[in-house]
Formats: sequence, structure tokens, C-alpha cells
Amino acid sequence: MTDTYARTTSTWRNWAGNVTARPARVASPASVDELVDVVRTAAEDGLTVKPVGTGHSFTATAATDGVLIRPDLLTGIREVDRTAMTVTVEAGTPLKRLNAALAREGLSLTNMGDITEQTVAGATSTGTHGTGRDSASISAQIRALELVTADGTVLRCSDSEHPDVFAAARIGLGALGVVTAVTFAVEPVFLLTAREEPMAFDRVTADFEQLVAENEHFEFYWFPHTGNCNTKRNNRSAGPLAPPGRVGGWIEDELLSNGLFQVACSVGRAVPGTIPAIAKLSSRALSARTYTDIPHKVFTSPRRVRFVEMEYALPREAAVEALRELRAMVDRSPLRVSFPVEVRTAPADDIALSTASGRDSAYIAVHLYRGTPYGAYFTAVERIMTGYAGRPHWGKIHTRDAGYLAGAYPRFGEFTAVRDRLDPGRLFANDYLRRVLGD
Repeated sequence: MTDTYARTTSTWRNWAGNVTARPARVASPASVDELVDVVRTAAEDGLTVKPVGTGHSFTATAATDGVLIRPDLLTGIREVDRTAMTVTVEAGTPLKRLNAALAREGLSLTNMGDITEQTVAGATSTGTHGTGRDSASISAQIRALELVTADGTVLRCSDSEHPDVFAAARIGLGALGVVTAVTFAVEPVFLLTAREEPMAFDRVTADFEQLVAENEHFEFYWFPHTGNCNTKRNNRSAGPLAPPGRVGGWIEDELLSNGLFQVACSVGRAVPGTIPAIAKLSSRALSARTYTDIPHKVFTSPRRVRFVEMEYALPREAAVEALRELRAMVDRSPLRVSFPVEVRTAPADDIALSTASGRDSAYIAVHLYRGTPYGAYFTAVERIMTGYAGRPHWGKIHTRDAGYLAGAYPRFGEFTAVRDRLDPGRLFANDYLRRVLGD
């Protein structure tokens, strides 16, 4: 036993607190060589291996009773290649640190999600995405990957090197190996102008296709129990730089979106009957605003109110009908929903287990405040989403299994074939992967 390992009797919990695990050992390798030793030793000891990032997934994709690998020491940028316009980054690097480091280099990812607490490997392995008419998920921006496989091999893959592994591993669910480094395509830093504006539900749904077509990045939030939405349109801009004012930005992003929203959620959880009235007030609290800044300051937002989440990707043409059905379900049910419903889009991509694999997609995400019983709401939503051939986000709550998912993903068999070859003994398996991939 070296300093890389630590025996533990402690319980690991994810960010939302809905998943726990009691690993036999925790490892914090400081290099790829040390990680190889961890993987080989675990295999010799008959223990499974699971890497864990910041625990921002709501599923048990990282849970294990074997060896839990923390990537805290595998961080930082390995290389910036300005000729190829790529950056290679260690897998444990949090997205917020990557974004800040790229900005200092005058570079940026093309698109990103709105939460930046995740590690690079955790975010890409579960298919984290933002919204975009032409630009896709974070995983779709990957140009090469490095991972340690079950036999301790350090395997590098790209379009030209082990392309079958590359097609699967960009969203690998931790099933193919432990990702150690990711190479992303980047571009010179640019400016985005964000336009946030309240809009009626009926108008957003009627104009949805037009709003998507006219904007590089469009998303909206519908507040259940109301007919109100808040929309956000992000488009590239020639400038000038015009970030939110310090006071105004604090009021919108911290006081209203986090501080008062936290209070509202706490009241709603304690007294569910107050939720419809609170929703009406909340949906009217955010005013229209326009600002211009570098990408990571526009795409991302602080999220301090903890929640649980389910999200499904649908064929984009089905989004409005599904959302209207969701609204009708909430209106006729006794459910009291304190969190807004989020709607985003993504173009089709070529990643085997991407939720946008082979089809233009729209995402409908539902949330509830942490600690609120979510079974009835999420079950009703899932019933609607699966009726439209929905694909669940790999890192968010769902009940689908391999039987359903094999039919939802045309390239599902391609992924499992790569898994069979790289991890025939299921060193990286856990209960979640057995459910969604089979065994």
C-alpha cells in the first residue's frame, strides 16, 4: 500500500445528496503511471474501479464499493497547440478552471453548459451540453482522448487513431476505462451578446422553431403553474464589451436567482400549497436585460440552490408538443412544482451514445428542490418523454434500461462491442452500468 491509496469507511455522496456509496478504497493518483498501478492493483484484488469527479451527476454512474478514484491531482493544461487550435487538458480539471485558463490564452470553447463545477472527464463522459443551433455538446468538441483501460494500457484515440474507440469514448459513461486527458478544439476568444427576456408560454411555443433558427444559442425556462417563461438568446457580437453592471448583475444572478430562490424553494417544500403563488411571483421577478461578454461569462451561471433533475432529449420537431403535454399534465395533477422547466437544443452529432446522436434534438429538463419527493413528478414526465422516443441524459435521473436504450440508440451495439473488447471482465462496472448497458 502506497500513499496513492487510502482505506476508507466513509460514505461518498454526490452533489445533490441522492446517491451514496461506500468504497473499499479511495485512490488519488498524481500521474498516469500511478493511475495505471491503481487499476492493475484493483484488478488483482478483485475490486471494481470507478473514477469520480465532483459528483454532479444525479445517477449512480460513479458509485462503487470497490476503488473510487479521485482525479484531484490530475489537473491542468498539458498543451496548447495554436497551429491545430486544440488544447489538451488533464481529466480532473474543473471546467471553470479550464474556461478561465483558456480566456487568459485568448481562447475559448465554442459552446458550453451553464454549470462549470464538473471535471472535464465527468462532464464529457455523461454528455454535458448547453444549447446551440449549430454547435453541439462539450463532447462533440473533443478531438482526442487518453484513457487507461482494464489491462492497464494507456490508450490514445482520435478520428485517426483507434477511431472505433473514439466514436464511443467521447461519451463513455466510465464504462471503457479511466479518462486521463482530453484534447478539445478551441477558437480565438469571441464576444457573445445575451438577451434575456420574459415571454408568454404560448408565444414561445408558437415561435419556437423561428427562435431556434434565428439565434445561435436559444433556451427558455417555463415556470409551472403559470403561463410565463424567461428566454435567453446568445449570439456572437462585434462588441463593445458590455458586461452586466456589478449591482444589477448581483441582483439578478445572486439575490434573485440564488438567494431569494433558495428561500422560495424552502418555503415551497415546507408548505407545498404556496408553490403556485410563489411561481407567479418568481416568473415576474426577472426583468429583460442585454449584456455582452466573453463566452464563459455568458454561457455559465452560478447555481447555488441544490436540486435533483431529469432531462430527456427528443427529436427537435417533437419538443413543443411534448412540452404542451407536460404542462397539461402538471395543470390537471395535484403536483406542486417549484423549479422551472428548461428547454434547450443541439444539432445532430456522430457520437455513439450522445443524446443527439444522428438527430437534431431538443432537451426538456425538469428539476425539484433537493429533499423534495420527486418520484410522482419524474415518473409522469418520463412517461411523456418516452412516448416521443426520448433519450435520457446519462447523468440525470431516469429509469430506462438496456432494453429500452438499445432501441433508442442506433449505435448502441457499436458501443457495447467496444466495451466488450476493452473491459471484458467488467472492471469498470457498477449497478447503474449493468442497468443501462446490460452485462
